Amino acid sequence: MVKYLRAANVKDGELDLNDVKAMNFSPEEQKLFQLLPGDVLITEGSGSLSTVGAAAVWRGQPNETMCFQNTVLRMRPRSDVSDGRFLGWWARSAYGSGAFASLAGGANIYHLGAERVRTMRIDLPPLGVQRRIADFLDAETARIDHMVALQQAVRERLAERHAAELNLAIDELVDQVKSIPLRRFIVEVDQGSSPQCDAAPAEDGEWGVLKVSCLRPGIFLPNENKRLPESSLPLISPRHEVREGDLLITRANTPELVGSTVVVPAVRPKLLLSDKIFRVRLSAALDPGYVAVIARGARVRSICAGSSFRASQSMANLRFEDVKTWPIPVIEWDEQARLVARIQISQLRTEIIRNKIEQQLELLDERRTALITAAVAGEFDVSSASGRRVV
Repeated sequence: MVKYLRAANVKDGELDLNDVKAMNFSPEEQKLFQLLPGDVLITEGSGSLSTVGAAAVWRGQPNETMCFQNTVLRMRPRSDVSDGRFLGWWARSAYGSGAFASLAGGANIYHLGAERVRTMRIDLPPLGVQRRIADFLDAETARIDHMVALQQAVRERLAERHAAELNLAIDELVDQVKSIPLRRFIVEVDQGSSPQCDAAPAEDGEWGVLKVSCLRPGIFLPNENKRLPESSLPLISPRHEVREGDLLITRANTPELVGSTVVVPAVRPKLLLSDKIFRVRLSAALDPGYVAVIARGARVRSICAGSSFRASQSMANLRFEDVKTWPIPVIEWDEQARLVARIQISQLRTEIIRNKIEQQLELLDERRTALITAAVAGEFDVSSASGRRVV
């Protein structure tokens, strides 16, 4: 049994070694497929053009035999002509600029193919220049990666602060008033169905079935749906159409997101519940928005994580019997509305800052791509440039 890398292990500029598989390689196969330091690995196939062609350099870690699968292309530098790090930067430039994507063929799975990559031109400067370019890009992209890490840390702290504010508000309520299981307030619950649908989302005026990804805690994403083909239209029931004010809960999703709860805002017509989403109608004693806020708290989230069972390695399922046990602090309607408004304002402030961070991350990503492409193409002298004027 020998470890090997597959497409899932190759990311843009790095190798993810957290999930490395192993299989039998004969001694002859090991000689053919073993990786050497400086080898450039490129994802040969992917279900998305945005990920096909991602490239990284194998630097010889860990200190053991490592091979590669046929979902990965290997470029091995000739020591008298090319430097492995420079080839790696060239491959990242081809990925970032879309050159690899333009070569990929296929329908559901896009493939590069070794022969297509062999046809690509690469202008190789002298070895010494290649090494200087690689050194330059190592240093400058490390600066960018550091700024990216700082922005991502701020984004995480924002999410933690908002969660802490929410949990503190819920804890204060629990200390002050009695909590009652949600089942005491449930009038009706229903689910939709999941007929065979197209992969593409429905256009305005077309019927679509909501996917579980349409729900995040407190967030409704109506474009996360699948178009219902005309042949399936006789199977639909209009009563499964989602309407403004509906309280929706996912019964199937990843362990982190199962049980996500949201109140549907103003929404376009012809969107249908799937069988993986509960729609709950409550008694007049509870504001659905209040229940959605409580459901985002750590108390309910821990119930969802603990009571859900795995349908697969990635998906978890939640029984409605467990949803009924959610503890709801009982307060007056106007107090519920005030809490909902308070949390919405906090979330809005967080979203404003988070959107600015996302914009900064996009600009940093664009800067990295432009810098790599310009340096590999020899558009400036790396010996006397910092790269900070490259846009």
